[in-house]
Amino acid sequence: MSNPSPATVDTLSADKTAELQRAFAMFNQVSAELTQAYEALQQRVASLTEELAVANGELRRQYREKEALSERLSSLLDALPAGVVLLDPAARVTALNPAAMAMFGDTALASHWGDVVAATLLPTLTVGEWLLGEGRVSIAESVLPSGGGKILLIHDISSAHRMKEELERSQRLAAMGEMAASLAHQLRTPLAAALLYTASLGQADLPAAARGKFADKASGQLRRLERLIQDVLLFARGESIGRDVIPASDLLHETAQTVEPLMRERGIEFSVGDDCAGAVLVGSRKALYGALVNLLENALQATPAGGQISLWGRRQADVLTFAVQDSGPGVPAEVQRRIFEPFYTTKGQGTGLGLAIALGVARACGGTIDILSPREGGAEFVMRLPLAADNNESGRDE
Repeated sequence: MSNPSPATVDTLSADKTAELQRAFAMFNQVSAELTQAYEALQQRVASLTEELAVANGELRRQYREKEALSERLSSLLDALPAGVVLLDPAARVTALNPAAMAMFGDTALASHWGDVVAATLLPTLTVGEWLLGEGRVSIAESVLPSGGGKILLIHDISSAHRMKEELERSQRLAAMGEMAASLAHQLRTPLAAALLYTASLGQADLPAAARGKFADKASGQLRRLERLIQDVLLFARGESIGRDVIPASDLLHETAQTVEPLMRERGIEFSVGDDCAGAVLVGSRKALYGALVNLLENALQATPAGGQISLWGRRQADVLTFAVQDSGPGVPAEVQRRIFEPFYTTKGQGTGLGLAIALGVARACGGTIDILSPREGGAEFVMRLPLAADNNESGRDE
């Protein structure tokens, strides 16, 4: 094999040199690009580091603010005179502020709220109010977001309740003072009649039949005096709530049986409707019975012979309604405004206290009485009373 010529060697050397130069140029280009990319990366890292530092500073600021807010809220809860109880989704007590701790004791923590209620609270006739020891509290609840339990806010309303009772007592006493003159007149008339009849009994030549007639009339006037005095004392004393457990249907029919003979004697068509659905009241049975009788007697006095009177009871959710309807001439608007005032009456007989006492009984039980009298005649007295807390849920109207 012959050796390459010098020209050929020079050509090959020139090609390799050119190839090396191209490779070196490419290497320089790639290095420059890598350098630029590295510098851009460094700038990006620096920018991200700066942004991260700002974000961390903001988070630390927010954390400090939340921590300060948490401390302020904790201090506020500690100083709050109302009790605060936190319940988990299972209704277990997870936290109490000092006021709630003083109400229920430290044993309430981690206990089921139902057990705490059973051990320390007694229900009242007012929804949301409970007896706690010698005092009275109201409880409001709020559901925490995402089903995380409840928070209970408990206020001691003992002072407010006492002030309310004192105000009602003062109002009754003020009413008694304002109507002392009217009472004197109410007492003087039957007393003068009784004295006249008893003076006649002293006549020696009085026939036996007349003597018996005068004795009966004197006794009637004295009984009228006795009823007047009883009504006055009942109004002045006010009605206590009472703790009798009263099936509403029993009270309805007991009242109806009492007045039915009076209705029949006057020729009044009397009907009774019972839609109480097993409702139970808690209160003074005697007082509620007397209030319903007063409403029926008022209707009886206003309804002429041949008229109609109805008594019905109806349960609606947590309220029991008693209503007395009559077909009498109705009650004018100006009379409706004063009809529950003590001693106010449009009748020649009576003390004018029956409706005032009935309203007092309803209010003592947490209820009220309203009067409806359409222009075409007739009147309806509606007594609404809250039901006892343990009424069967299944009996409630939807």
